Amino acid sequence: MLLYSNKLIRFQNPLLSLLPITSTLSSFSLPLIRASTLTTRASLSSQPKMVKAIRVHELGGPQVLKFEDVEIGEPKEGEVRVRNKAIGINFIDVYFRKGVYKAPSLPFTPGMEAVGVVTAVGAGLTGRQVGDLVAYAGQPMGSYAEEQILPANKVVPVPPSIDPVIAASVMLKGMTAQFLLRRCFKVEPGHTILVHAAAGGVGSLLCQWGNALGATVIGTVSSKEKAAQAKEDGCHHIIIYTEDDFVTRVNEITSGNGVDVVYDSVGKDTFEGSLACLKLRGYMVSFGQSSGSPDPVPLSAIATKSLFLTRPSLMQYVVTRDELLEAAGELFANVASGVLKVRVNHTYPLSEAAKAHEDLEGRKTSGSAVLIP
Repeated sequence: MLLYSNKLIRFQNPLLSLLPITSTLSSFSLPLIRASTLTTRASLSSQPKMVKAIRVHELGGPQVLKFEDVEIGEPKEGEVRVRNKAIGINFIDVYFRKGVYKAPSLPFTPGMEAVGVVTAVGAGLTGRQVGDLVAYAGQPMGSYAEEQILPANKVVPVPPSIDPVIAASVMLKGMTAQFLLRRCFKVEPGHTILVHAAAGGVGSLLCQWGNALGATVIGTVSSKEKAAQAKEDGCHHIIIYTEDDFVTRVNEITSGNGVDVVYDSVGKDTFEGSLACLKLRGYMVSFGQSSGSPDPVPLSAIATKSLFLTRPSLMQYVVTRDELLEAAGELFANVASGVLKVRVNHTYPLSEAAKAHEDLEGRKTSGSAVLIP
């Protein structure tokens, strides 16, 4: 059953792929779609294949997202060409557009996840064929396009029972939630966790999954409407940060003990407060910066309570395909069992990617949002 636009959507198991969320790309480079994917070089045929894509020629606000014709080549050995049916929208796309994260070059096509149909396969490739419905998340960047070329080992088949819109909306966020809760800090019964942006795409999954793992979940949100969703998602305590100081409320809720772990995707506006919410030897997990980069942290700030601080990327937690499939398997087992519910609350035509970014940055969205080519 599919119900969009503020309706709940349930779905069942595929086996999918990956993503990175990182504060700097100095240690590795997220490649754009290959030159053979969206380029201006000569096509292998006399009639170059043109598709529509979002291109960024200069860094800046949503207005720099341009809907243009681009040329797509043929897949090489180990590659497939995919016609996208649904494209996930994530805050990491905003970071690249603004230059918070550095794309290798300009212009580039943003986007880190999509679901689509294979339209061509590279020479000698087995295990993939034209007509397959596949999904990917993470590398290579460039999913904001009608078609793209992808490494075959990065795409995963999507069962026909799962609508492409649903699959595209959960891959990056769901894989993020999985590694944050199960590997970065292993949440267990009896833990108390603080989730910022609890009604967001990742936040919603963190709350649901954390609750299912037996943790006491505290969530921060910006409005009463989002508070209602957070409660539905399993938050035991909800803080509307526009009305109450979240540090004070966490101290009250925990009787002054603090929380075991904070999952902070907001960054600058919440970072210092998040550290103050932690118990002795607590874990500060900073995995995003929607409000901007946090100020530098002196060691003395974490020494007072022997705190742990990490800025993780999924890429380092799904290094091998086996790791990737194991993580995806756990994610979708929870989806299939009903532990996790996914909301696709917003859909936009690919041509309106700028509007989607404007809404995302303006905190006008909740749950997941997707682009439809």
